[in-house]
Amino acid sequence: MRIGVLALQGAFIEHQKMLEKLGVETFEIRNLPDLNQAMDALVLPGGESTVMYKIMKDQLMVEPIKNLIAGGLPVMGTCAGLLLLAKNIHNWEYPFLGTMAITAKKNAYGKQLGSFRTKATFAGINDVEFVFIRAPYIEMVDEGVEVLSVVDGKIVAARQGKQLATAFHPELTDDLTVHKYFLNMIKK
Repeated sequence: MRIGVLALQGAFIEHQKMLEKLGVETFEIRNLPDLNQAMDALVLPGGESTVMYKIMKDQLMVEPIKNLIAGGLPVMGTCAGLLLLAKNIHNWEYPFLGTMAITAKKNAYGKQLGSFRTKATFAGINDVEFVFIRAPYIEMVDEGVEVLSVVDGKIVAARQGKQLATAFHPELTDDLTVHKYFLNMIKK
């Protein structure tokens, strides 16, 4: 299995390390030619969604990424990656990629000081470690979207077909649960 990790900004190296612990080959996607490499899935990491989207636009990567996702390429978006996938962003003027039928709220937990760690249930698995850093959350899901995790009444993980979105950073823990779930999702 070979997974491309968007490496424009943010916590991409941490995702690569997690996937490599699970025996998965990864490569960095920094520009349009990188998208032409063979891959079984794509990771959109945490970071700053507006910066990532601007670089994607500058590198002419927006439509090709949307087309890959629409064509069935499995994708995992964490934190900013969730915002990139969201069809609607409540407190932002436009969607980025807009491929997942969710409405998200950007910086929902406030500034950097609003960052926190907790343990919660993810896809029926208890005591999974979550790290939230200036995190969004999902305000609403449309039909066909499965809610995988709720923390303090807020949806923080969801799946729609081959798209997985988390408001938290599973790559900033030692817990492999979310990445294992993603790999199982790819195999099906």
